[in-house]
Amino acid sequence: MHSNHLLLEEPIRMASILEPSKASFFPAMTKIVGTLGPKSRSVEVISSCLNAGMSVARFDFSWGNPEYHQETLDNLKAAVKSTKKLCAVMLDTVGPELQVVNRGEKIIELKGDGLVILTPDQGQEPSSELLPINFDGLSQAVTKGDTVFIGQYLFTGSETTSAWLEVSEVKGDDVVCVVKNSATLAGSLFTLHISQVHIDLPTLSDKDKQVISSWGLKNKIDFLSLSYTRHAEDVRQAREYLSKLGDLSQTQIFAKIENMEGLTHFDEILQEADGIILSRGNLGIDLPPEKVFLFQKAALYKCNMAGKPAVVTRVVDSMTDNLRPTRAEATDVANAVLDGSDAILLGAETLRGLYPVDTISTVGKICAEAKKVFNQDLYFKRTVKYVGEPMTHLESIASSAVRAAIKVKASVIICFTSSGRAARLIAKYRPTMPVLSVVIPRLKTNQLKWSFTGAFEEAHENSRSLANFNVDVNAQARQSLLVRGLYPMLADPRHPAESTSSTNESVLKVALDHGKASGVVKSHDRVVVCQKVGDASVVKIIELED
Repeated sequence: MHSNHLLLEEPIRMASILEPSKASFFPAMTKIVGTLGPKSRSVEVISSCLNAGMSVARFDFSWGNPEYHQETLDNLKAAVKSTKKLCAVMLDTVGPELQVVNRGEKIIELKGDGLVILTPDQGQEPSSELLPINFDGLSQAVTKGDTVFIGQYLFTGSETTSAWLEVSEVKGDDVVCVVKNSATLAGSLFTLHISQVHIDLPTLSDKDKQVISSWGLKNKIDFLSLSYTRHAEDVRQAREYLSKLGDLSQTQIFAKIENMEGLTHFDEILQEADGIILSRGNLGIDLPPEKVFLFQKAALYKCNMAGKPAVVTRVVDSMTDNLRPTRAEATDVANAVLDGSDAILLGAETLRGLYPVDTISTVGKICAEAKKVFNQDLYFKRTVKYVGEPMTHLESIASSAVRAAIKVKASVIICFTSSGRAARLIAKYRPTMPVLSVVIPRLKTNQLKWSFTGAFEEAHENSRSLANFNVDVNAQARQSLLVRGLYPMLADPRHPAESTSSTNESVLKVALDHGKASGVVKSHDRVVVCQKVGDASVVKIIELED
């Protein structure tokens, strides 16, 4: 019996729970975003993170300077080269984030029922009675009785490291608050969140623009995480700014939903953004606890039906300091997968956590187990019904490829694509098997721009002498690394998208050989291939020989 609402395959054999998890070439269909920082920035640790399953590296500019992050990124590049694991780069903006200024990293003890003053005078020394903040307009934004939350690197939910304040009175530019619980604030970054109060600051600040136009442009970032997205216009303005920077015109924008304003305008934001990040830390403060899971389920459903990646945050906070997650956290990760999340984003757990590699490995194992009981049949029917008829040409091909793959129990779906759109549409229908997206370059000019370290590095090496291609498909390949079940492979640029069927067959052979070598497919397996032949899109089924 299948539930109409729970995407869970039934029944689950109790014996299967006792069976040990089996390692595979793809550790989990759900992707993992790791935030790199003090505990995860060496080449050695980053290499281990990549091998454990991290596919996107997040750089959080709420702290640290561009030089610091550049060193970390250079280490990431070295790790990618040594592990031959492709990894995308995400730049996370600061946005209208309110922070306590604590340059000396002084430990601050807040006592329950005591008073603390929030002041815009950043020259003041922080103490248990006075906290300087980076916003001049707080006294105009709050009124008596408003709730203020404060903690390090967002909110852990722990009563010992985050504090709940209540506004007592406003004195000029200062805000006097009653401390509702005792807490110890340690580190250089304490973030403030005022529940359900509009903060009159731009979503993309001047500081954000400066970082994007320098660090982001230099490193050709794959994703921009737009913090505190409140309206669709925020996304449009960010995209307009990126388009002016030339090389960042193809950077995907993920809208980070962090407060009630973003939640209220969710549908219009989803329409404009390339993907959504559900920042449950801040949202969990704005929303009543009993409503958080409803927002997650509703938001993930909308993203799934739109075919846009959805990322869930704040799942294993306790692993910042502990080797194992709590039972509730392990269940939370699995439910995020069953709800339809494309990726899990790890913040403090990898940035300053004691066990970044173990955290990635543990989350990946939980995602892999949850995927086994995901009710794909129900999901597929629901998605087809939502799309309706008549389907677009591409949508019809994508759904047909998935249906065929499931019916013949294919080991993998291989999709030839130049933009990545066809592969993403296939992944939208959540096939039970991996989707290998073979990214084919297009003929453009007489210059060669091609660089990749990984499975098809030999194709790059062999193509250096060619002179008829302007290839920038790396971004399309890396951007697939945030889509559930989608795994990119780069084709030899001597086989461009406009090539003949014979060259497409040779690219297919290379993809299949790579699949065999990595253990994805084996002799007598069936493989579904989606490709263009002339002006027609074709779905074909092949059975591998010995």
